[in-house]
Amino acid sequence: MIKIEIKEGESIERALKRYKRKHRNVQIMQNIRESRYFTKPSVKRRREIQKAAYIQNLKDNEEL
Repeated sequence: MIKIEIKEGESIERALKRYKRKHRNVQIMQNIRESRYFTKPSVKRRREIQKAAYIQNLKDNEEL
């Protein structure tokens, strides 16, 4: 469970923004969606390789 302590003098909007950022970083919803269906290990590896290649391509283009 994610807990956000509201600091003294902090607005609710700011605390909500911190909660959303923390929620996104923990990737709760992504893990739930991934575990909904079984994916073969070979498919997982293929997706990881494709993602790594995509990120590397972005970094290479950025350096130019």
